[in-house]
Amino acid sequence: MTNSAPQANNYRKLALVTSGQLSSDGAGVKLTRLIGNSELSMLDPFLLLDVFQSDKPQDYSGGFPSHPHRGFETVTYMLAGRMRHKDNAGNEGVISANGVQWMTAGRGIIHSEMPEQESGLLKGFQLWVNLPKKHKMTTPHYQEFAADKITVEKRSDGGEIRVISGSTNNNATGAVVNNYVKPTYLHVTLPANASFEQNIAKADNTFIYMISGHLCIGDSTEKLDKNQLGILTEGTSVKVVTNTATSFLLVSAMPLNEPLARSGPFVMNSKAEIIQAYSDLQNNRF
Repeated sequence: MTNSAPQANNYRKLALVTSGQLSSDGAGVKLTRLIGNSELSMLDPFLLLDVFQSDKPQDYSGGFPSHPHRGFETVTYMLAGRMRHKDNAGNEGVISANGVQWMTAGRGIIHSEMPEQESGLLKGFQLWVNLPKKHKMTTPHYQEFAADKITVEKRSDGGEIRVISGSTNNNATGAVVNNYVKPTYLHVTLPANASFEQNIAKADNTFIYMISGHLCIGDSTEKLDKNQLGILTEGTSVKVVTNTATSFLLVSAMPLNEPLARSGPFVMNSKAEIIQAYSDLQNNRF
């Protein structure tokens, strides 16, 4: 009989580090575009990642007036402030600090996202997640959860993991259910001199966005600093080590590996489907 030693974890490493590009969207909302720009057009299935953060009302007061979407999902996660959303199906609500809205636009929706404040800090993220071809025309729906409905795993070192989707290594599971790309979306807060590990499906595409502090990736000295996005290599586990108090997003999902056609607010699989989307919008079929 032979004894086989357990395999070491295949820790992911840094493949790309970016600080994104300053941009604006909606009615002049200032933001940083980390995915969906000239440097990083997408990270399948992630189409776009924006970070908005300002305590100057002129940077966000215009908000995002009514606009259409088709063929993908939008994920809004707030850290500070309040955003009100409305759509053409009569849905309406407010997302505030540590709350999330996971909207499946599917076959088409027209909605607005407007700041529910005239002063103070507005800070959050919007992530676009592609839908597979066979589900692009699904019925639009929402998964929306206030802060007190988000699973929080408390760590023995004083840190915490806010689980939006997926599960931690300790089986804390997020409220958002998504069987299209099986995403993991974690907001991790760690003290100084801490270590954190998260198992990830080997085929997933994965990124870390640094909200504050800095950390080292895997067993190396590769470092990510505040406001940086790190794209990770293939592997079965993510490991980070801190020497300062640190907060970051860890997001991962299964790539679709399908043809992509995108134009503004529409993401489909062919040019013909994009043309059809514009026709449907103009003829009030959303």
